[in-house]
Amino acid sequence: MDDATLTQGFTLAAPPAGFIDDPYPLYAALRRHSPVHPLGPGSVLLTRHDDVLAAYRSVHLSSDKQREFAPRLGAGTPVFEHHTQSLVFNDPPLHTRVRRLLMGALNQRAITRMEAGVTALVQGLLDRLADEAQPDLVEHFAAQIPVEVIGNLLAVPHADRAPLRGWSLAILSALEPAPAPALLARANAAVLGFTDYLRQLVAERRRHPGDPEVDVLTRLLQGDSEGALSESELLHNCIFLLNAGHETTTNLIGNGLHTLLRHRDQLDRLVAEPALIGTAVEELLRFESPLQLNNRLSTAPLSFSGQDLPAGTFITLAIGAANRDPAAFAEPDTLDIARKPNNHLAFGQGAHACSGMNVARLEARIAIGALLARYPRIAAAGSAERDRRVRFRGLKHLPVRLD
Repeated sequence: MDDATLTQGFTLAAPPAGFIDDPYPLYAALRRHSPVHPLGPGSVLLTRHDDVLAAYRSVHLSSDKQREFAPRLGAGTPVFEHHTQSLVFNDPPLHTRVRRLLMGALNQRAITRMEAGVTALVQGLLDRLADEAQPDLVEHFAAQIPVEVIGNLLAVPHADRAPLRGWSLAILSALEPAPAPALLARANAAVLGFTDYLRQLVAERRRHPGDPEVDVLTRLLQGDSEGALSESELLHNCIFLLNAGHETTTNLIGNGLHTLLRHRDQLDRLVAEPALIGTAVEELLRFESPLQLNNRLSTAPLSFSGQDLPAGTFITLAIGAANRDPAAFAEPDTLDIARKPNNHLAFGQGAHACSGMNVARLEARIAIGALLARYPRIAAAGSAERDRRVRFRGLKHLPVRLD
């Protein structure tokens, strides 16, 4: 089958066999033959780096998802309420207010203060990893880090953290292109469980505020000179903070380690040159982007790759495809942990660039660097199990030998 034939009839709601395991050949075919690919009436997929970058920077693309999510999630359902109030799926003025408060809480000074705690957490996980009969770099390592980090930022008691990862996975899975009824039922139950818990936590924090320099929830409750969030906005953006931190960082660390294990020359180079960890993390973000797809709605006529789109077009941004575009990256399918420059789009760009990206980078640098320093001869032990979602790219299990 030739490249052009590969793209015919392609949809994200029903991708062809093998796409989730390796989407990159099809992404390459789309970039060449159908860079503005129709997904349905009034809906397209962008796969070229220049187009995705231009979309991120455009003032004529909306992030508000009420029109898109109502038929998919059910207007008025708990999961619809959550996803239409969280930072990432909103436009100004709500986006501006929430982002200002979150960025104030996640400033560089706060991130620097986090480093010692993240290092101690990672070292403790590495100690316990050696005691596991079958070490799993997702279950026993990558997935444990962001829940603890965000739990610490919100000062969630350790005894209350067990349900957080399950709630997060259920809520974010509702963002798949065609979520099944059972998946939506789990997502709605997770939103209700999460918000019920957060109401209790917020009430307790109102009675006993923490230090706003280290407690993000207290800082969000206090607001700033321009006001505070409503109760609903507060609850849903606390959920967003955990969800975004958990999904991105777990997949960044898991994908990154899996990629290095499959590219032994680059793993060995990083062991020999640990100072490359910064550029290595950026390259791993490019090579296996944790978030593969993003969405916008055009509010004015726009043009991408010479194709005119009317206002009201649903536009899906294929981040994973853009980050393997040979027009933007030399030898894009080659992993190079020293790659510079590296203008990847894993965290987006413009006004909606990921507010927690520097926290994710910190966690990944510490986690990957410390694991390879402790276990430089680490190797795969059996096949990794890939998560079967399309929007998010990650692993469920990554079994390894530590020696």
